[in-house]
Amino acid sequence: MEPLVPLPLEALPELPTLALAVVGHVEMVSFVGVDHLPAAGEILHADDFCELPAGGGAVVAVQMARLTGERVPFFTALGDDALGRQAAEELEGLGLELHIAWRAAPTRRGITFIDGGGERTITVIGERLMPTAADGLPWERLAQTDGVFATATDAAGLRQARRARVLVATPRVRLAALREAGVTLDALIGSAADPGEAYRPGDLEPAPSLTIGTEAERGGVLVPGGRYAAVRRRGPVRDAYGAGDSFAAGVTTALAAGWDLRQAISLGAHCGSACLDGRGPYACQLRLSRR
Repeated sequence: MEPLVPLPLEALPELPTLALAVVGHVEMVSFVGVDHLPAAGEILHADDFCELPAGGGAVVAVQMARLTGERVPFFTALGDDALGRQAAEELEGLGLELHIAWRAAPTRRGITFIDGGGERTITVIGERLMPTAADGLPWERLAQTDGVFATATDAAGLRQARRARVLVATPRVRLAALREAGVTLDALIGSAADPGEAYRPGDLEPAPSLTIGTEAERGGVLVPGGRYAAVRRRGPVRDAYGAGDSFAAGVTTALAAGWDLRQAISLGAHCGSACLDGRGPYACQLRLSRR
C-alpha cells in the first residue's frame, strides 16, 4: 500500500475561524548549538545560544496561534519564581492567552544541544508542572472550543478538555491519566521513536479514534490509515526541536476545522517541516495568510 502523500499547501482549504486551546506544560529551555555532542571530558565551544519558554504545550499553542492569527488560550502551570514570570511574559508576547496555576515550586528548566545535523538532545531539570482540574482556571471555556490539545494535566483535567468538539493528546500526558479519565480521544499523536511516547493497541479503553506515530523524515504511521510520507525538503535541517509538536498543532487545527485525514496530515507535515528551518521552535513556524 502506497503511503499517503501530503498535499501542497496551496491545495489545502482556507481555515475557518476557530476557537482552539492547549492544556499543558512549559519548560524554560536553553538551546545550545554545537558541532557534535560532547564526549566524556570534552570541552566544546557553542556557536549559538538562546533561552526560550518551550516544552510541548507551549510549542503547540504558539503554532496554533500562528496558523489561525488568533490568541490561543493556554492552560498551564509555572513556578512562582523569576523564571516562571519571565516565561509567562515571553509566551504572552508569542501570541498566547495564558491561564496559569502558579506553584510553590521551581519552574522546570531544560538544556537542549543542537548538533551540526540539526538533531536535538534534551535534558530536563526539575519536576514537570501541570495544571489540574482543581486549579481555579476557567475550565468552562473549553466547552466552547472547536479543538483542544493536551500535553499535561490530570484525569479530571482531561475530562474538562473532552468538552471540546475535538480532543487530541500526546502519550506524554501519561497513559495512566488517560486510562483514569476514560475519555475517547479524537487522535493520539506521539513519536514512534521516543519510549516516553510509546503507545500500543489496547493501552487505552476506549481506544483513540486515530493514532499517529511520527518518524521524522520517514513520515509516520496512521492507525487506521497506514503510512504517510513527510514533506519533501529543499534545505538542511537546522533544528529538530519542536517539529513534532508543530506537526501535532497542525493536525489538531485541521481536525478542529473538519478537514479530512489527508488534509489534516498535510497541514501537520508542513508545520513540522517549517519548524526544521530555524533555530529554536518558534523562529520558522508556519504562518498561514488568509487566502
